[in-house]
Amino acid sequence: MRYHIVAFFLGFLLDLVLGDPHFFPHPIRLIGRLITGLEKILRRKKKKTEKNMSINHDTREFWQGVALVIIVLLSVAVVVSTLLLAVYQLHPYVGMAVECLMTYQILAVKCLKDESMKVYRCLSEGNLEQARNAVSMIVGRDTACLEEEGVAKAAIETVAENTSDGVVAPMLYLMIGGPVLGFLYKAVNTMDSMIGYKNEEYLYFGRAAAKLDDMVNYIPARISACLMLAACSLAGSDFSVKGAWRIYQRDRRKHASPNSAQTESVCAGALGIRLAGDASYFGEMVRKSYIGDALREAEYEDIKRVNRLLYATAWLCEMVCLLFLALCMVF
Repeated sequence: MRYHIVAFFLGFLLDLVLGDPHFFPHPIRLIGRLITGLEKILRRKKKKTEKNMSINHDTREFWQGVALVIIVLLSVAVVVSTLLLAVYQLHPYVGMAVECLMTYQILAVKCLKDESMKVYRCLSEGNLEQARNAVSMIVGRDTACLEEEGVAKAAIETVAENTSDGVVAPMLYLMIGGPVLGFLYKAVNTMDSMIGYKNEEYLYFGRAAAKLDDMVNYIPARISACLMLAACSLAGSDFSVKGAWRIYQRDRRKHASPNSAQTESVCAGALGIRLAGDASYFGEMVRKSYIGDALREAEYEDIKRVNRLLYATAWLCEMVCLLFLALCMVF
C-alpha cells in the first residue's frame, strides 16, 4: 500500500510538470491503434456476410461492438497486470517507479490545460482561424463557422467536462485499483471517443462502448461536480460558489449524456456564463439545451479561469484520495 501511495502522488506531480510530450510514446495511443485494428477486422467480416439477409444487420453490428469492447478490456488488463507483477517481483522500488510512470500516463491535467491554452493564445492574438483549428483538436463538433465566443465556449466546455473524464475519474479508479483499473477506465473512455457516436456509422457498433462509458463515469462525474463546487471557494474571487450550486441544481441533467452536464453546470454557474446550446457535428446540427445563465458573454479569459478551476479540483481530489489511501493503510 505504501508503494501505491507514493506512486499515486509522484505520478500526479509528474503529470503536472511534464504533461503529454508528443515525442514520448503513450499507451493510450497503442490502445487507440488496437481499437482501430479490431474494428477493421470485425467490420471486414460484416462485409463478407452482408448478402446474407437472414442475419439482422443492427444486431450483428451491436454484438461485434460488444466483442471489440471485451477484447480491448481483456488485452489491457492482461498486459498491465502482467507488467506490474513482473516489475514488482524484480524489486519493490522498480515496481513503484513503473507504477508512478503509469499513473502519470493515465492522468491528463497539464495536457488539458496546454491544449486549451493554445486556443486562448490564438484568441488573445486576434487569430480566429488558428483558434478554430486549435479548438478542433480537443472537441468533436464542427468548428469552421464558430465565432470568437463560440470558440472560447467550446474550449471552456471541454475543460469543464474533462475535469471529470481526464482527471477526477481516472484518479478515483487509480486510487481503488491502481494502474490496472486506471488503464481499463482509459480504454473505455478511448473506445467511447472513437466509436461511441450516435450516427449511422456507429449507432449500433459503438453502442456497447458508449453505454459502458456512461456507466463507469456515472459516480465519478457526480463526485467531480462536488469537488468542483468545493474548489470554487479555493480558486479565487472569479468564481461564485452560490451561482455554481444554483446552476448545478437546475441544469445538471440538461445533456443527452447522464454525466456531461454535471461539471459543465458547475463551471457555467461559477463563471456566470451560458454554455452548451445547439452545435454542429459532421455537418449536422444537433439541438442541445443551454446550461447556465448568460449574466455576461463568455470571453477568452474564461479559458484561463476554467483552468484555474481545473487545477484546484485536481489538487482537491488528489488530497482526498491520499487521505483515503492513508486511512486504508492504517486501518
